[in-house]
Amino acid sequence: MNLLSIGASYRTADVAVLERLAISESAVPDLLQRLVAQPYVGEAVVVSTCNRVEVYAAVSGFHGGLGDICNVLSEHSGIPATELAGHLYVHYGEAAVRHSFRVSSGLDSMVVGEAQILGQLRDAYHAATEVDSAGRLLHELMQQALRVGKRAHAETGIDRAGQSVVTAALDVAAEHFGGDLTGRSALVIGAGAMGALSVATLTRAGVGPLRITNRSHDRADRLAEAYGAIAVGFEQLDAVLGEVDIVVTATASTEPVLTRDRLAKALAVKELVVLDLAVPRDVAPDAAELPGMVVVDIDSLAAGRRTQPAVAETAAVEQIVASEVDGFLGWLRGAEIAPTVAALRTRAEEVMSTEMRKLISRRPDFTEEQRADVSRTLHRVVQQLLHSPTVRVRQLAAEPGGDQYAALLRELFDLDVPLATQADAVPEIGGKP
Repeated sequence: MNLLSIGASYRTADVAVLERLAISESAVPDLLQRLVAQPYVGEAVVVSTCNRVEVYAAVSGFHGGLGDICNVLSEHSGIPATELAGHLYVHYGEAAVRHSFRVSSGLDSMVVGEAQILGQLRDAYHAATEVDSAGRLLHELMQQALRVGKRAHAETGIDRAGQSVVTAALDVAAEHFGGDLTGRSALVIGAGAMGALSVATLTRAGVGPLRITNRSHDRADRLAEAYGAIAVGFEQLDAVLGEVDIVVTATASTEPVLTRDRLAKALAVKELVVLDLAVPRDVAPDAAELPGMVVVDIDSLAAGRRTQPAVAETAAVEQIVASEVDGFLGWLRGAEIAPTVAALRTRAEEVMSTEMRKLISRRPDFTEEQRADVSRTLHRVVQQLLHSPTVRVRQLAAEPGGDQYAALLRELFDLDVPLATQADAVPEIGGKP
């Protein structure tokens, strides 16, 4: 099995495409099951956020795995595979490992250094664990990616320039209000992870009064209580829209929450800045150009990114990623030789057993105790002869170019070790940036 990551993000697709690709939390288990049911896909983890949809997979062949995953994403989104291909980036083998570590470190985020992706990766990993779609390879990759992300934030200042997409959106809102949001009234629609992050960020920015609404009123109540905000019923949305300066909307709705009619009524009272951080978008497409309203969404943020960490901080994280990729590849090479070492030990045991049977047939006069003594002695000799070579070959296999040692063992001892097909592997896959 080899690692393959396929995805679309704000770098390769606009919001319209990401909306169609977006996978709701409730739909993730079914999609994971569909992925691992494909002929070339053995393991799968799906990450779906406001600005990326990615599949990490363990596949038995590059082209077969690529085709299987693209077909599943095409069926899910309704986008023809030929059209979808133009929006996807692909990373294979070492490049897939590097990409996962860069994602977890925030280097691939719209706001470089944001830490929210760590929680999103953790949720994706847990979802895969619950449906048993992550095997040994993806368990190790996800655990190491989460550790690398934590290390990047702990050892560098990568997260100082911008904590999340929310802060970038609020920067745009602040510009509209002359650079200061203090005392501006706001409404947050949605009490999920992005909504909670929005409430925390707005509170730190001095925004107030701050209202929160959600279809589940209990969640809005709990979030409001935690930040000293005001929870309002979802049925009061129309009235509240006409009372606030800023609206941050981040729901999981598949249909627009802020329709043209709803926003037009609010705009008849006052101007409005709407930060639409949802994918699919919460603001109806035909409402975006209403007079008196400023809409900031994922597309506009991607087009005008301005919060970037210092070059030195980014370089420091890139160095961490590079060293961690080397470490993971060393583990991977060591894991790949394990079947060969196991096959060698099995072959030795088979030879010992065969010779023991021949000895017993020649010496029927041996007692059971004598036979047991001879068997134990042969076993110890075999184990001692194999111990140093197998320990050393594991060490050598963990080094660059180590795969040659496994191949040499198989050749020398004529070992039959089932291997994942490499016939359609490609030597270098970097994918789109």
